[in-house]
Amino acid sequence: MLQPVFGTSRPKFLLLTLVCVYLGAAVAWHLQGMIDPGRMVLVLVGALLAHASVNLLNEYDDFRSGLDFNTLRTPFSGGSGILPVNPDAAPLTLAAGIATLVITGVIGLYFVSLHGLALLPLGILGLALIVAYTPWVTRNPLLCLLAPGLGFGPLMVVGTSYVLTGGYSWSAWIASLVPFFLASNLLLLNQFPDVEADRCVGRRHLPISIGRRRSAWVYAGFTCCAYLSIIGGVAADVLPVSGLLALPVALIGGAIIPGIRRNATDIEKLKPLMGWNLAVTLLTPLLLATGLFVA
Repeated sequence: MLQPVFGTSRPKFLLLTLVCVYLGAAVAWHLQGMIDPGRMVLVLVGALLAHASVNLLNEYDDFRSGLDFNTLRTPFSGGSGILPVNPDAAPLTLAAGIATLVITGVIGLYFVSLHGLALLPLGILGLALIVAYTPWVTRNPLLCLLAPGLGFGPLMVVGTSYVLTGGYSWSAWIASLVPFFLASNLLLLNQFPDVEADRCVGRRHLPISIGRRRSAWVYAGFTCCAYLSIIGGVAADVLPVSGLLALPVALIGGAIIPGIRRNATDIEKLKPLMGWNLAVTLLTPLLLATGLFVA
């Protein structure tokens, strides 16, 4: 029974959390030249549990609503598909989602006790996103577009940097814009195959509200904004020049945009582009972080 529940946490997608925490740690290293390993491990555990909690609660809700039985799954979207095959694991999946949420909150409160109430708004917003994402956020196109980026960008990157340095910094905020735009794009493109199924259960993300073709233009804009954030950060001397190490990935990001626009309604042709989109989302903050570490 534990193996299906573990699968509903979508472990292979937790790699994005590792990359975003790595970027936050890189900002901290760039600012002060050191990282407390104990706090680093704890913030990583908290971030992984937060991401797992969102996934677990989402899987449970998709099973309970019947969405799981109608979704067109791809390697990058549509959930794990585990609960329809293992329905007895649903109650334990819900319990695991709640447990990981509670542990995430406890870890957050520990860091608040260390650093003061200035960290509390990030923690409250993070917990609110976990709880509200599936039942409420997915029913508002703008919130559904921005929420993933907010979680993986400012919340994870700035939160990690704050825990490791004890304060906010412009370097962390600017660096967090990269996963903000790219993670939002990741979820946006992954919603393209789900339009019909999601509409049936009352969801209303951007591809449902404005269509896939118009959403492809939003995707293009967000891709541009991610790399302009790096260039702007370096130009403003908020990020080091070595942060430009991430820019070559923009060639991949730019190359897949015409294909997404051209094949917005052809899911089979979109699948390889979704794979490249995931690569862009992971490689860009990874290389940016590496540039910050070597600066």
